[in-house]
Amino acid sequence: MHTTVEDILRKIEQASPADFPWKAILSEILQQFECTTGTIHVLDPEMQVLLLKTYIGIPEFLLPKMSEVPIGKGMAGIAAERREPVQVCNLQTDASGVVRPGAKDTKVEGAITLPFIYQETLYGTLGIAKTEPYEFSDSEIAALQEISMAIGRKVFNRNPGGKSMA
Repeated sequence: MHTTVEDILRKIEQASPADFPWKAILSEILQQFECTTGTIHVLDPEMQVLLLKTYIGIPEFLLPKMSEVPIGKGMAGIAAERREPVQVCNLQTDASGVVRPGAKDTKVEGAITLPFIYQETLYGTLGIAKTEPYEFSDSEIAALQEISMAIGRKVFNRNPGGKSMA
């Protein structure tokens, strides 16, 4: 059975914020968008770095480089800094400066990273990638932004007073 964006949104809404199924949600996002690799980073607001929360398809030797991402560095850090999606059609040949040198070791090409923003507050990033060159369409980006907002709303801003509970 193929997972739809609506299925993912429903699972996010039904999940317990205290025991959020990060890896399962990431797996369903990868399936929906036909991607092989994905990461979710969560912002540490005091240190102003993104901390790796979960991942799929990342080679083990790259994990030390991806476990803490400074704001403004790499796709996750730039998406967080700009507060908007950042994508590259081919990560292997990109010369824009968005892609960190070690990222090419993932062997993926078409990649996008979106910030988790809810009520104008940055909480982290979602990154997914394909093994071939690819540019995500406006409708795919809109769906990914809806998923990112739903995660932000469910996990990070779940108490009645609106204080972040991440």
